[in-house]
Amino acid sequence: MKAYIVGVGMTKFEKPETRDWQYWDMAREAGTRALADAGVPYEQVQQVPVGYCFQASTAGQRAVYELGLTGVPVFNVNNNCATGATALMLARQFVEGGACDCVLALGFEKMSRGSLGSGADGGDFKASPVARHYAVMAARHGFGTTPPTAQIFGNAAREHMERYGTTEAQLAAVGAKNHRHSANNPDAQFQDVYEVDEILAAKTVHRPLTRLQCSPTSDGAAAAVVVSERFVVRHGLHDKAVEIAAQAMTTDTEESFASGSCIDAVGKPMSRAAARAVYESSGLGIEDVDVVELHDCFSINELLTYEALGMCADGESGKLVESGATTYGGRWVVNPSGGLISKGHPLGATGLAQAAELVRQLRGEAGPRQVAGARVGLAHNIGLGGAAVVTLLRRF
Repeated sequence: MKAYIVGVGMTKFEKPETRDWQYWDMAREAGTRALADAGVPYEQVQQVPVGYCFQASTAGQRAVYELGLTGVPVFNVNNNCATGATALMLARQFVEGGACDCVLALGFEKMSRGSLGSGADGGDFKASPVARHYAVMAARHGFGTTPPTAQIFGNAAREHMERYGTTEAQLAAVGAKNHRHSANNPDAQFQDVYEVDEILAAKTVHRPLTRLQCSPTSDGAAAAVVVSERFVVRHGLHDKAVEIAAQAMTTDTEESFASGSCIDAVGKPMSRAAARAVYESSGLGIEDVDVVELHDCFSINELLTYEALGMCADGESGKLVESGATTYGGRWVVNPSGGLISKGHPLGATGLAQAAELVRQLRGEAGPRQVAGARVGLAHNIGLGGAAVVTLLRRF
């Protein structure tokens, strides 16, 4: 049974503590917008997977109660930065498996200002779920005092530079592109445009990554209504429906750790495997894709993902972004929303916000950031520890 997204909604992504609201306020806003976009009342929703990372157990129920008290099953989902796409994947599986005709996938996060910590209690890295990943980094690069996620991705960038000759200007070009794209996105946390030299001159977080190449902590929520083909037909939703043509999740294998490289430890092998599974399942390839929303938590991860998705050969991603192939007028438009770097990164909402952007693009509803003629979109959402989710969306 096929699954379709017929409604999407999100809040504006904002710096933590900008608004005096709770996570359930965000969830109500995003969920209400998704349901209104679909034209579906909450009473027709049969299950609700809810993604978040930093709230307490059963926060999903507290959030969903804002939409209605219908007694439907609520599943609390936490998969690090891939949480939003994981909630979407569960929704798709409920529908494709025939268990439900209408599912609401919801993701939110209310975060604190400042850089993310280790994800371990009290900073005890030995107890951290990502201890093996940080051990790879420490063995090769040591363990410093800068934020740990910035360290492991910054060190991946240095390895890429050493191995392939990638330049700091090419890394900064990712940030410049995504900040430029976000200027047309009213839901983005940042809408300022920066040139490459300004990005290079910004404060260094962990060499070679500067602040304008790193995703910020953010508050926000996003949601998607996922339904069966018979639900689309029964309710006349053909004009809204975007097919989830294929979706795959992968987790770490020995390849993530065996090389001793931060490039592998931050998830490039997972992303490559998920992309290959999606291409095989759908019969489509990266050459069929028009628009991409990918997980640019740091500029280097956008470059690594170009390679993992097959957009270029290993080591060629710096040249790819520099050539203009991943912006308007190029071969693909990558992160028209501004991506995590500029749109923001409320962990539980990120993957669903990517889906929301692609649905709007494929419907032709993206306004000044519309990718002309977009019919196939690809979303990539990844979390250390690890999970990579690749989703292929198609509009006929």
